[in-house]
Amino acid sequence: EEIMIKKIGVVSLSSGVLGESFIEHEIKIGIDRLNKLGVEIEFLPNSLKGIDFLKNNPELRADDLLLAFEDDTIDMILCAIGGEDTYRLAPYLFERDRLKNIVKQKLFLGFSDSTMNHFMLNKLGIKTFYGQAFLPDVCELSANMLAYTEKYFLELIKTGKINEIHPSEVWYEAREDFSEKAIGIEMKSHPNTGFELLRGNSIFSGKILGGCIETIYDMFDNSRFNDTVEICSKYNLFPTLEEWENKILLIESSEEKSKPDLYRKMIRALKNYGLFDVLAGVLVGKPQNEIYYEEYKSILLEEITNKDLPIVYNINIGHSTPRCIIPFGVEAEVNVSKQIISF
Repeated sequence: EEIMIKKIGVVSLSSGVLGESFIEHEIKIGIDRLNKLGVEIEFLPNSLKGIDFLKNNPELRADDLLLAFEDDTIDMILCAIGGEDTYRLAPYLFERDRLKNIVKQKLFLGFSDSTMNHFMLNKLGIKTFYGQAFLPDVCELSANMLAYTEKYFLELIKTGKINEIHPSEVWYEAREDFSEKAIGIEMKSHPNTGFELLRGNSIFSGKILGGCIETIYDMFDNSRFNDTVEICSKYNLFPTLEEWENKILLIESSEEKSKPDLYRKMIRALKNYGLFDVLAGVLVGKPQNEIYYEEYKSILLEEITNKDLPIVYNINIGHSTPRCIIPFGVEAEVNVSKQIISF
């Protein structure tokens, strides 16, 4: 079959774990899978330099992103994995308009802390794709990529877009063991219940933007790092209320499994910003291992006081496996009764 994407460039914009020896067996699986599909893979120059090096050199992580956009042989930019301090790339991308001067519409896929990169690219008018990454998805230790995850990954590399998403039949318990012993070992699965309408119209539309709520919260709160609020507001990474009008907010929660009181704080920060008064709808990812599933649901219903705002829960996106891919910045129609989101 004809594949649109000939070459994928892998970037470590967040954690540098891709360069550590203890995950070499995972990388090998990922390279083999892509090569079997006829896809070439290139690791950008700093992507394999390891955790400590990349933690201390955010400017080199930024250089890799710039290079990946500039290199016309790279058809798609794929994040290695998430992490925690991607916001530190902002000055190296926005000062002297470095990113703006070279950025072009090119497939960009990542999730988790890469949420920051999505907001950076959104600011420059680039449409990105949210929901999967190289290490957690392409390098999955099971005999194959998870079927539901793979379906969307293949659609993206074959067509350059995502047409529609449906719920997964199952969800998996997160892996604890990523060692070589775990190669070929399937994850424990459970039946999945589908998209759940918590409130509002079952059909609504708009362009989607968002990501990992813990990362988004960093834009409002300095408790993880002392300068996230300052840096994110300096470069206006979080859109204005006018820019959020009639958009659909996507939020999904990380593997940190934030306790309900923190989750409430995070939702409240968005509420105080005025977000829930201007949106067309909210999509919420399934919490990993369904931890705090009911608690998060109650908090959303309690804190979002705009009763007309549609809220759809249990989307297979983000930190719960398997994962779909959601295009940002493209008109989407959500139809909960048909259990479909189409783009």
